[in-house]
Amino acid sequence: MVCIHCGGKTKVVNSRRQSRSNQVWRRRQCLACSAVFTTAEMPRYGAAWAVRGKTGRLQPFSRDKLFLSLYEACRHRPTALEDAGALTDTVIKNLSGQLADGVSDSQVIEQIAHVALNRFDKVASVHYQAFHKL
Repeated sequence: MVCIHCGGKTKVVNSRRQSRSNQVWRRRQCLACSAVFTTAEMPRYGAAWAVRGKTGRLQPFSRDKLFLSLYEACRHRPTALEDAGALTDTVIKNLSGQLADGVSDSQVIEQIAHVALNRFDKVASVHYQAFHKL
């Protein structure tokens, strides 16, 4: 990785795994200018996971698409953006244990999202269910 200040090479000074969001937090230091900055690394799910739609067609998994559907369901909440982000992380964590060969049916993702929403906010769960026929 290159320095965000001068473009020089960097070294990792500290690293921690964030289990809830499946990210790795890293503190980096530039070898040229000694600047210190933090990065957050996360997997590219679209490159590793595929979703089988209702027609049987495979498409890359999209974290953004999942986030937007959860955001729409939580839109009535004052903290909808943060809630949708946390729910997205929860759904991805639950989904990762159920993938067979990196492929999941869209109905499985919708069901996992519905269960997470139902535990979190009943109104959001009903709103989600209205747009996703479960």
